[in-house]
Formats: sequence, structure tokens, C-alpha cells
Amino acid sequence: MPHLMPESMRGYQRAWLSRDVIAGVTLAAVAIPETMGYTSIAQTPVVTGLYTVIFPTIVFALLGSSRLLVVGADSATAAILGAGLAGLGIAGLQPSSAEWVAWTSLVALVCGGLLVLARLLKLGFLGDFLSASVLVGFLTGVGIQVFTGQIPQMLGIPKGSGRWFEQQWWMLTHVSDADAWTVGFAAGTLLLIIGFKRFAPKVPGAVVAVVVSIVISATLHASTHGVAVVGAVQGGFPPLGLPGGITWSDVPKVLGIAVACFVLIIAQSAATSRSFALKHSQRVDVNRDIVGLAGANLMAGLSGTFVVNGSPTKTQILDQEKGRTQVANITMSLVVLVVVLFFTGALTDMPVAVLAAIVFWIGIGLIDVAGLRRIGAARPSELVIALVTAVVVFVVGVEQGIVLAIALSIVEIVRRAYAPKNFLVGVDNEGHPTYTVAKRGGQSLPGLIVFRYDAELFYANASRFADDVQNLIATAPDPVRWLVLDCSAMSDIDYSAGVTLAELIQAVHASGGVFAIAGADPSLLATLRQYGTLADFNNAHIFSTIDDAVAEFRNSSNIDS
Repeated sequence: MPHLMPESMRGYQRAWLSRDVIAGVTLAAVAIPETMGYTSIAQTPVVTGLYTVIFPTIVFALLGSSRLLVVGADSATAAILGAGLAGLGIAGLQPSSAEWVAWTSLVALVCGGLLVLARLLKLGFLGDFLSASVLVGFLTGVGIQVFTGQIPQMLGIPKGSGRWFEQQWWMLTHVSDADAWTVGFAAGTLLLIIGFKRFAPKVPGAVVAVVVSIVISATLHASTHGVAVVGAVQGGFPPLGLPGGITWSDVPKVLGIAVACFVLIIAQSAATSRSFALKHSQRVDVNRDIVGLAGANLMAGLSGTFVVNGSPTKTQILDQEKGRTQVANITMSLVVLVVVLFFTGALTDMPVAVLAAIVFWIGIGLIDVAGLRRIGAARPSELVIALVTAVVVFVVGVEQGIVLAIALSIVEIVRRAYAPKNFLVGVDNEGHPTYTVAKRGGQSLPGLIVFRYDAELFYANASRFADDVQNLIATAPDPVRWLVLDCSAMSDIDYSAGVTLAELIQAVHASGGVFAIAGADPSLLATLRQYGTLADFNNAHIFSTIDDAVAEFRNSSNIDS
């Protein structure tokens, strides 16, 4: 019954099984300390991080389309969640409490509902409104917030209150209170992670650090020396059911947090699944992945944990280990389930500073300096947008940062459409078209201007378009007898722009010139006729190509001479 096989595993071959299982076990070794670390960002109990890669991961594997995308706890969504819940100001709501976990599960349920709605309305394209530069800036800001937020736990001092700068100042003025044992565990963890990454990259240094730190902590009774430890970790099967103590009236309170997570989930997961599918020449269905992500978040909310997202780092690890399908991710989930059922007691003596150091290193990894440099070299204006987004994220807040990221992305789209590149199309000695930036005093040939507008024409840029054309006509070295509009970059035009274009056509005709159209597709011409833009237009001046238009101009010039 091949139609019952999950889309992400269709065409499965037995030869892949051993590789998938090995990749899944390796992935579990990375995911266990990483997801536990994310709980320090979401401010939930350690075991809830492990829950994110059990049932939510399995549900995505069964419902999604991506063969490799790993779904689980994510630093960015955890940061949105932790900061958002802290900002609700609910009386008596304390981090890591059962009530706090219930609220995080509610956010996951609402987020899952938004993803279902997005699938029904086919809103997968919304993820495209976070440009690559804005996403780099956003994740860089999250990285700065994440790694700086772990430093107090790595030093063994309380975290300061207030805004980001106030917290950093408080930390700097209390460094002298750092606990030597705690610093030693944090520093040792970083050395192990960096050392294994450098000299034995196949070995997950974070797992080694967790195991070694637990042994040392238990042997030396580190908790008696002032080292904060994880303590008793709830074991057993993840709790199934609706979060306790939550009612429908609480949904509006978390809607803003859920929307911020929802946008980031679509953008980050779509970008990750597309990049790896492209790498392996695979097909990916973003809308089907939204179904998987919706199911994963609904299951997260029903299994005592928080929002989950597609993870670029864990997906990269799965790819490096030659995993082929979601069987690897299901293997990871089963390994983590075994740990939750039988081995949580071993986590009791793990120093909190070790988890803080793991998350600190993850935060450092989110700061994409190389990406920012590439953006700056390619387009400085987008670097400014990326840096502004980053600063807002760690100074003002993650939730506000995602709102700004969306707004800046949309503004950038409008800016480009409002002031696109304009070109004068000329003809070289061999008769081939040439493209030069349209400037005052330019022309394509004596008496001819072929104008290419590299954007859709709509109400916001129509007046600027008309002004640019008229300036070219007014400053041309020779009187303009023909104006040819190259429409090959236009697929649509709205009514307001249609009216403006009609006025421009009339102005050219009134001056005794010819207005011609070249390269317009049939649907664009049909739209212009529907608007009445071409009511007084000579159809003989509509050409399939620029070459045809230029040839007709030359013929008419010969006739006139």
C-alpha cells in the first residue's frame, strides 16, 4: 500500500536502513544536550527539552514532505517563548514551574493552530517575506541575546534584571563574585566542545562534556562547593493531554508570542528544507511541510513541552552523517525516549553551568559574521537592515525583533519596486541590444528611446515611472520621434498605473511622437485593454520583440527622410 507510506519516506530502500539508524543515534547524541540546553532559554525544566524531539519529531516525520528536516527545540523560538511569557506579567507565573510549562504548551497549541490555518489558506509563501539578510540579522541578534544570557550561569552569579544593557552592566560589576568551581565546569565544557570540533569532529563534544561533568560532579560532590546542579529530573513517559489550568480565555494572551514563532517557523523551516532538498536534487512541498510542522507543534502542546521548529544545525548534522530519510529522525526520537524512560536519574548531578556553556556555544554559532560580510559586500543597504534587526532583537526583545524583521523585509520589497533599475536599450554595430543605466541626456538611437522598467508597474511607482520617461524625452540629444516601452520585465499592472500609462501615451502622441510597446505578454496586453489604456493606441505599434520595434523605427525614418 504505497499510498499509505509517509511522503518523506516514499521510495525507501533497505540499503538505506543501516545508514539511517547510525545517523539517528549520532543525531540523538547531539540533540540530547542541545535540547536540554534550550530549556534554559525557554526557562522550562530540563526534561521538556528532551520531549521536543520525541513525539513532535515523529509526527513531522509522518506528515511532512522533507526527507531530512529535523524538527525539535530551537534557540530562536525558545528565545521568543521565554521572553514573551516573561513579558505577559501574569501574577505568580514563575519560570520552570508547572504553570509555566502549561503556558509554553498553550503557545505550541496556538502556533500549531496558526500553521493549520496557514496550510488551509496556502500561506506557505509568508516565509518568503523574511529576506535572507533580515533572517541573518535576526538570528545574529538571537545569538547575541542567547550567549550573553548564559554568562551569569557560567560564572555562578545571579542574572541581572532590566533591559539588555542593564543586565550586561550588572554582570560586569559582579564578575568578582564568580564561583571558581562553576567557572571551571563551564570552561572545561567549552574546551571539550571546541577541542573535539577541531581535532575529532565526528565525536559530539557536548555529549562528552555532559558525561565527564556528571562523573566529576558526582565524585567531588560539586553541589556542596556551591555549584548549581540540575537536580532530580522527572523521568517516565511524556505526559499526554491538554495543559492543565489553561482555558480558552488565555489564548488571546499568547497570540502575539505564537504569531512571532509561527512566522519564524515557516521562514526558517522552509529555507532549511529547500536548501537541503536542492543539494540532493529532491522535491520539497512547503505546504506539506507546514502540515507536518502544525502536527509537530500540536503534539508538543499535548505532550508537556514547548514550540518546535525545523533546526538547520541538526539537519546539517543528519546530512553529514549520510542520513537519507526521516527514519533517521524517528531513530533519534526512540533513543531519546529510552533516555527519558530509564536514564534521567543520571542527570541529577549535572552542573547547570555545563548546559549554560553548551547554549553559550550555540549562541556564538548563530552569529553569522561571514554572512554579514557577504551581505555588506553585495548590498550595503541590506547590511544596515540586518544590523538594525540584530540590535533590536537583543536590546528591545526577540518578539519585537521578528515584527521589525517582517516590516523591514516588506519595506525593502516596496523600496525596490518603487525605485527599480531603469535601462536604455540600445543597438550595437551587430544589431544586438545593449543595456545602459537610463540617465538624463541619453538615447537609444537618434530620435529613439527604448525604455526598460525592471519592475511591476503599480500605483506607488507609476508617477515616478512617468517622470523618469518624460525627463529622458526632455533631455534627449535629438528630438524623440519614437518611445518604445520594453515590457519584458512586467507581468502585471494595476488600474492606477494603467491610468498613468494612458496619460503618458497621450502626452507622447500629443507631441507628434510614436509610443510603441515591445515584449509584452498577452495577459498584460489584455489587462491594458481592459483598463482602456490602449483605447487610442495603434496596434501596429505593438511588437513581439525590441528588434522588431527598432527595425520598424528605422523603416519609418527612411520613409520620412
